[in-house]
Amino acid sequence: MAVMAHEESKDLTSGTLVIGLGRFGSAVAVTLDKLGYEILAVERDPARVRAFAGRFPLVEADATSMDALEQLGAREFRAAVVGAGSSLESSVLITANLVDLGMPSIWTKAISREHGRILRRIGAHHVIYPEFDAGQRTAHLVGGRMIDYIEMEKGGFAIMKLRPPREVHGFTLEDLDLRGRYGVNMLGILRPGQPFEYAKAQTRINPEDIIIVSGDARLLEYFANRP
Repeated sequence: MAVMAHEESKDLTSGTLVIGLGRFGSAVAVTLDKLGYEILAVERDPARVRAFAGRFPLVEADATSMDALEQLGAREFRAAVVGAGSSLESSVLITANLVDLGMPSIWTKAISREHGRILRRIGAHHVIYPEFDAGQRTAHLVGGRMIDYIEMEKGGFAIMKLRPPREVHGFTLEDLDLRGRYGVNMLGILRPGQPFEYAKAQTRINPEDIIIVSGDARLLEYFANRP
């Protein structure tokens, strides 16, 4: 299939190839572009290509075709993000093509655990489960003090932003010994109308503050649910 360029691009050597401009892929492409990273987006649906034309470097091509990937110079990229997860067959074919091209870092969207296992078996370096991860994160946030939650590893280290439990109001970190009592570390604090402040022994926690803590995910949950 011929590759149709829809924007004159700069030198993209060592950039990131983003394949598929659905909700996930387009969010990745837009964000990388805003952050100043060099990207090339690849989409086979002409309607989506028209929708994003002019926003970032973009070509219309079918990445399930090795010839198409060769034509657009996929070998020159340091990483690829495959967002075509809604079609298992397409995502597997695209990922396999990237593996055969020797792509150093392949990030592929999966729609199920079974899909993810297939992608890993054929050589994907990273498998992303956007819907599952979003659902899991929402479950941590609903109905509690948590404002944001990032799990760095499954069932392990996490970072949490939350409103402090009542029992720590008015105390300094030195008074509280959060690590000894709860097994969590306080990284910093956000006070109304004030810039972020790194945590120190003399930092006093007030009811209106928002605190950022880290530690084992289970201990963070316990701390966040304290009275």
